[in-house]
Amino acid sequence: MTTTTSTSDKPPLPALFKPTLILHGGAGAIHRSTLPPDLYAQYHASLLKYLRSTRALLESGASALDAAVHAVSLMEDDPLFNCGRGSVFTAAGTIEMEASLMVCSVNPAHPFEVGIIKRGAGVMGLRNVRHPIQLAREVLVRSGRKDGRRHGGAGGGGGGEDEDDRGSMHSQLVGPYVEDVLARQWGLEFKPDEWFFTQRRWEEHLRGLRGEAETVTMSQGTVGCVCLDQGGGLAVATSTGGLTNKLPGRIGDTPTLGAGFWAEAWEEKGEEEVVRSGGEEMWYGRAEVGIEDRVKKGIWDMTLGDCLPGMVREGVDWMYGSLRSTEDEASWNHEAWSEKERLMAQKKRSRRAVAVSGTGNGDSFLRTAAARTACAISRFSTPNLSLAEAVAAVAGPRGELQRSAGDRWGLTGEGQGGIIGIEAELDESVTNGGELKQGKVVFDFNCGGLWRAWMEDIGDGKEVERVMVFKDEYK
Repeated sequence: MTTTTSTSDKPPLPALFKPTLILHGGAGAIHRSTLPPDLYAQYHASLLKYLRSTRALLESGASALDAAVHAVSLMEDDPLFNCGRGSVFTAAGTIEMEASLMVCSVNPAHPFEVGIIKRGAGVMGLRNVRHPIQLAREVLVRSGRKDGRRHGGAGGGGGGEDEDDRGSMHSQLVGPYVEDVLARQWGLEFKPDEWFFTQRRWEEHLRGLRGEAETVTMSQGTVGCVCLDQGGGLAVATSTGGLTNKLPGRIGDTPTLGAGFWAEAWEEKGEEEVVRSGGEEMWYGRAEVGIEDRVKKGIWDMTLGDCLPGMVREGVDWMYGSLRSTEDEASWNHEAWSEKERLMAQKKRSRRAVAVSGTGNGDSFLRTAAARTACAISRFSTPNLSLAEAVAAVAGPRGELQRSAGDRWGLTGEGQGGIIGIEAELDESVTNGGELKQGKVVFDFNCGGLWRAWMEDIGDGKEVERVMVFKDEYK
């Protein structure tokens, strides 16, 4: 099996986080009665093997981008999964594959190869490139230069005329051009049609054309991986053959930003220190004066600072200056603060980052913009919800995906699916050499099963390998 470009020539990432990852191998109407022990054992063994391999790569200092592409490349070569070699067939008996990548970082100084802090790319309509995820990577990191060179390097800096080149900015590219021209120009590996043919998928295709129900269904086996590297970088990689007997040309959620995958990082507004000075309770280094404080704090809770980048905190002070009383003016005079008050009034600031990958009924993910919706719920809720809570609100039982199916729920497979993800937070005070931070693995699903593999933190610095498909253990 081939994997990703070697990372041995790249400088090691600064150690801020304990490497974290989770894989998924598909979700849908999977039930114990239709999942024989031998098939379960095959999925379990494959996912465990890929989990260990990817974990070792992260622990060696690889970036989340390299690790996520590595994991998905392995699954694209495994006929068990609906991607790469195990892709399902269209109604016309052809194979059309899709893949996507997105990166962000909780650490603004993270040296991602793409040269910018958040970027995603999707490729679709692929037929013969061996690893669609590796083509998605090339689209992500290649520059827009005619010579096809990458911009920057491991440090994202580059030099010379490439230094300000931030790429073509194309977020989605479809075959045949991206495969027949760009993939060949970039030296990706190709395989003939026979490589992608599997008897199992062909029989599923034929039964579907005849209108026969599947007794053992794993056709919704879209794969994905979310990784957090030791430098605080997050990457999500997703790959699929799509929906069994889909119409040729159908585009699903996997290569569509915000539907089947998403990653983003942001600076939390946080809460100000509450201090006491001369018997007065202070908020942000001044006396609490009532409604003005609550109004002003509410503005920032609603993220107007993000919507109106020209507006700074002093600007909000000015807008609501008429609410101040003359006797309170001294408490607003920053020059009158003592040094102790200045230090105590520093804002508690942190950065959060999230990345998610979805699997299931892709059209439902598209209709609900499921991946971005989950991340937005976590980011913009007041107070902030955890990513786990946000994912549950979208992909969990009675969540947004299920509700989107309406009266078709339970009849057609519409709305079924699951989401995996990782959430990370970095405090301004964290520096190299301290205790390593940990990311939080999350997942939820509303259907029979979700194949997933992850490292579970059990406390005291210990982790265990976990591979599951149902809510509880397979027996």
